[in-house]
Amino acid sequence: MLYEKSWARAWLGFGLVWFIAAIALAPSNKVYQQGLVVFLWLPTLVVAWSARGVFMEAWRRQPALWGALLALMLWAGLSLSWSTGEEPGREVKRLVYILVFLMAFPLLAQAGLVRIRHLLQLGGGLLAVAALISIINFYVVLGIPLIGRLEGIGEISHPILGAYVVGAAILMLLYQVPRKRGAQLAWFLALACLGTYVLLSQSRGASLALVLTAVLAPLWFRDRHSRLIAIAAMLASGLAFYMLYEDLTARGSSFRPEIFGSVLQMIGEHPWTGLGLGAEYKVSAAGMLFDHSHNMFTHVAMELGLPGMLLWITVWLFTLGEIVRARDTVLGKILLALWVYSTMAMQFDAASLTGTPRAEWFVSWLTVGLAMLLPWGRAENGACGKISGST
Repeated sequence: MLYEKSWARAWLGFGLVWFIAAIALAPSNKVYQQGLVVFLWLPTLVVAWSARGVFMEAWRRQPALWGALLALMLWAGLSLSWSTGEEPGREVKRLVYILVFLMAFPLLAQAGLVRIRHLLQLGGGLLAVAALISIINFYVVLGIPLIGRLEGIGEISHPILGAYVVGAAILMLLYQVPRKRGAQLAWFLALACLGTYVLLSQSRGASLALVLTAVLAPLWFRDRHSRLIAIAAMLASGLAFYMLYEDLTARGSSFRPEIFGSVLQMIGEHPWTGLGLGAEYKVSAAGMLFDHSHNMFTHVAMELGLPGMLLWITVWLFTLGEIVRARDTVLGKILLALWVYSTMAMQFDAASLTGTPRAEWFVSWLTVGLAMLLPWGRAENGACGKISGST
């Protein structure tokens, strides 16, 4: 079988790392998108026929999740019939991209979940390098004062969305402590770079999502390592709030309540159909115009109506169900942290579900895709299931 070949697994594995790291390290968004086509979409399609048994098994093991996903895709495609979007063909292509992206994960699972965790560590480590480069470039090379809001390199240049990507990378590393001392030092430095990036981005949403996730994580990790992280997160957030109170409160609520109220009225105008996939809209709130609803769920309702929003919620909840069933595995525990973090992130800004691969995918489709790996790894043995010393 082609998908069992070592070259096919290496090709797909590189594609996953490219998805995670190249969002910052690729020289341009065009190169990033082209790399995804070459390193992830193409190998998935090349081995798809030989792996048809894997896809059938994926459906058998997760029928609710795959069924809800396909229903969402079909409803989104149907909405193009009433959408005011100018390029329906592009929107269809994006839906196909999402589907092929998710199809890659059952194939990746055949290499074992330990390998997947290593790939996530590698991707997170490379994003730590990107975070360090971003900090040096912004504050040293460009000479921006430290009070300036950090803008990263590549596609993490947006202070808020970039912080969400980096926050996801923190969770890929935080609960996987290497055994060897040298690797532990690299692990600590990587987390320091990533954490500093989130702090300097001044993204309150990303910071709050990370702190709440860290505080809740001992409920399912149930080990000393997660408890120490939770205590450190509470102490650090308390200290930051005390020292930076004026800076943290200067921007107020960033008009989020006003935007939310205005969006609810707009949803009420087209509650069942929405505006249609790809339709552009502006939100008028507090005397200003905003490009989107600053909330994933209301954005989906704007485009796809309440049926589309309910279908996305269904996909998200079935994703949680798969993660909870795999909570005894290391990857399951990490994904539960990522799910909680992503759910928080969706409330504050991430408002693009069907766009081309971008920062928002780190708090939406990446979590869904990784959950599709889990049925093949629920039998991880005890040695693999230890959090500390997992690599």
